[in-house]
Formats: sequence, C-alpha cells, structure tokens
Amino acid sequence: MRWQGRNESSNIDDRRGEMGSLGGGSNLISMAFFFWPLIKMLLRTKLGWAIIAIGVVAHLAGFSPLGGGNTTKTIVNEPQNDEQKRFIATVLKDTELVWEEVLRGHNRPYPNPTLVLFRGATHSGCGNADAQTGPFYCPADEKIYIDLSFFDELKTQFNAAGDFAQAYVLAHEVGHHIQHILGILEIAHKRKMTLHSKADKNAVQVQVELQADCLAGVWAYHANQRFNILEQGDIEEAINAASAIGDDTLQKRSQGHVVPDAFTHGSSAQRVAWFKKGFESGNINICKTL
Repeated sequence: MRWQGRNESSNIDDRRGEMGSLGGGSNLISMAFFFWPLIKMLLRTKLGWAIIAIGVVAHLAGFSPLGGGNTTKTIVNEPQNDEQKRFIATVLKDTELVWEEVLRGHNRPYPNPTLVLFRGATHSGCGNADAQTGPFYCPADEKIYIDLSFFDELKTQFNAAGDFAQAYVLAHEVGHHIQHILGILEIAHKRKMTLHSKADKNAVQVQVELQADCLAGVWAYHANQRFNILEQGDIEEAINAASAIGDDTLQKRSQGHVVPDAFTHGSSAQRVAWFKKGFESGNINICKTL
C-alpha cells in the first residue's frame, strides 16, 4: 500500500503510554500496611483515633506522605511516534477526506471520529476495553478503539499480514461511524429490541457488520481513485483478512464446528463478498444489508 508522504490525521488519542494504577482504596491499604506499627500505637488513645481520621481524610483529598497524589493512571512512557502510528494516522486521514467528499454528494456532513490507540486496556464511552475486545467503534463517544497488538495477532495467529489488511480493519470500524451518523445503528438497535431470540438478534448484527465491510470497500475504491494507494496484492490482503475473521472460520478454529445462529459478523464468504461489492462499485447505495 502506498501511504508515505501524505497528511496524517490529528484526530488520534494515543493512550499507549498509559497504564492503569491502583486507585485510592488500594493505595490506602498499602499505606496502612506500611504504617501499621504507628497505627497500632495510635489506636490506643482517642487522640490517636483523631489523628488517623485526619490522615484518611487528607489521603482521600489527594495528599500522600509517600509522594504522589491519588491518581487513576500512571504514565509509563511517552506515546510512541512510530511508523505504525504514522501509518494508521495516514489511513485515518484518507478515510476523513474520502467520506467527507462522498457524504457531501449526499448532502450530509461528516464529523470526524477520534481514533484511540491503546495497549492492554482502556476505558470508552461504551465501557472498558482490553486486548480481548478487538477493534471496535463506540457510538456513545464517536471513537474507534484499537489495541495495536491486534495487528500483531492478525499477522501471527490469523495469517493475515500486510498493511492493507490493517487499513481494511480501520476502514471497517470507520464504516460503523458512517452507520452511526446516518442513523443506521439506531435503526438496527431498535430492530433488535423487537426480537426475542438470540439468533434473530445476531442476524441483525451480522447485517450491520456486513454493511461495514461493504463501506470499507467503498472507501478503498475512492481512496485508490484519489490517492492511488493500491499496489499489487493489496486487495488480496484485505480479502484474506476478511476471510480470516469470518465467524465460520473463527468457530472452526476455536470449537471445531460451525454454529450459524451464533454468527455476529458473518461468514468468511459473506464478508469477502460485501467488501468486494463496495470496492467494485464505489457506491454507498449498494451497501444496503438492512
């Protein structure tokens, strides 16, 4: 994929240098253990009890005799300004420029989403996220969350290497942002609320995911027309990634058999087909799965 030399998006929240730390309650326990000999002596008198009470209040207010306040996160190192970040920031900028132009043709504005990069765990408007969650879009805060270790897994565990495979993953999540601003996610949510069986609700979710695959294909078409991004083998990388993370492929891998009613993203064949529909047409109107 040709990506060097183009503008990078500034809509990135890089949290890779942040690590959750012990909160106030855990710090208080640690301090109590450290000062236990002194506390034991103070507990024998009323004045001692008063001193302990003052100490607890002071700690909760942020004062710590061991140094540092009652923080909720620790900065392990500065956010990395590495090639992987530059790549993902460039692809994000490409999506911004493409979708702004495409939606302008439909008399729709395009509010840019924010991409959150993290390692390990973080918080979102849709709850906590960790490496097990995988990339996802949160409509509550209009942010895309990606633990960059997912791309390592895509390469090593799913045999889906290549920079355009990574671009496809991001474009898929941006597709969910498109669905959000067009009201499609809300329609899907209301439809699922009227259904009773898990299988029927899953079927609606599959439609949502396949549409996002199609929108990723639409983006790839327009990005190539505008920026000439594609090199030989790039589309095959995206197709390989879509196939590798199809529900049937993942189920066979994890449990040895396929349960279609449990699909939430679509089969490998479906995901590939809808990505190709979007890419071959470049037409957002062809992505009607719902």
